[in-house]
Amino acid sequence: MIVSVSRRTDIPALYGEWFRNRIREGYALVRNPMNRRQLGRIRLTPDAVDAFVFWTKNPRPFLDTVPLLERYPSYYQVTITPYGREVEQNVPAPAETVEAFIRLAKLIGRDRTVWRYDPILFSDCYTADFHRRAFRELAQELHPHTGKVMVSFLDEYAKTKRNMKGLDYRQPTPEERRGLAAALAETAAEFGLAISACSEPEDYSGCGVPAGSCIDAPLLGRLLGRELSAARDRNQRTGCLCLPSVDLGAYDTCTHRCLYCYANASPGAAERNRSVHDPASPFLLGNLEEGDRITDRN
Repeated sequence: MIVSVSRRTDIPALYGEWFRNRIREGYALVRNPMNRRQLGRIRLTPDAVDAFVFWTKNPRPFLDTVPLLERYPSYYQVTITPYGREVEQNVPAPAETVEAFIRLAKLIGRDRTVWRYDPILFSDCYTADFHRRAFRELAQELHPHTGKVMVSFLDEYAKTKRNMKGLDYRQPTPEERRGLAAALAETAAEFGLAISACSEPEDYSGCGVPAGSCIDAPLLGRLLGRELSAARDRNQRTGCLCLPSVDLGAYDTCTHRCLYCYANASPGAAERNRSVHDPASPFLLGNLEEGDRITDRN
């Protein structure tokens, strides 16, 4: 199976000790977010895991763990965006994450590191011109250490709207989105980066930004040395082209305090949950409860 670590929270940045314990013990337990009494037991041994796909906004705390995973094919998606503390309150400054990204790439190779520039947020401060300049500056620093960048525009989920109350932001017009997509594609080409869009309802291929996937069949195929063929993951949102995967994360556990986050009901809920996190538990959050039903995930 392909194991996602994680769409729901930043395990590399915040829960590295727990992940290392799960690797040592060879399994993890994950609650179904739609039915909390339904649990999945996920085997994490090399014979069960085809590949790990990691998401993080701060790879620095995980760098010591990376060499411990040599038996597992894997790649890392690192989000580096140019926002200030009013948007990403607990995320390291971009310069710090760039430095950690470079260290990660030196450990595993540029073919296994993916830069994510998302979500693209528009406001009076974060204009299209701002994004053009910021993307170029980051591309100039990162292109020797990766060959791929994923982009996406802000999606207004209910949680996102609630968490962003009071923040000056707006939805760009279709013309603004297409114009910026074309500008980013031009910059990516200049620096030899393959650019693609993540789960966008609008087609930007005519702007030079084709639809892409985070659980990426061609990239995984190169890592595994064989062609992969599978239907897209139908448990993901419309427009997602990812291969099916099993996620180790839990919602309401990421304490980066990014106001655009779709995975937290509120920053306070995530902080309360992280305060009771047990690195020795098979669950990222909580323990077994009466009435739980455990199923082995294949």
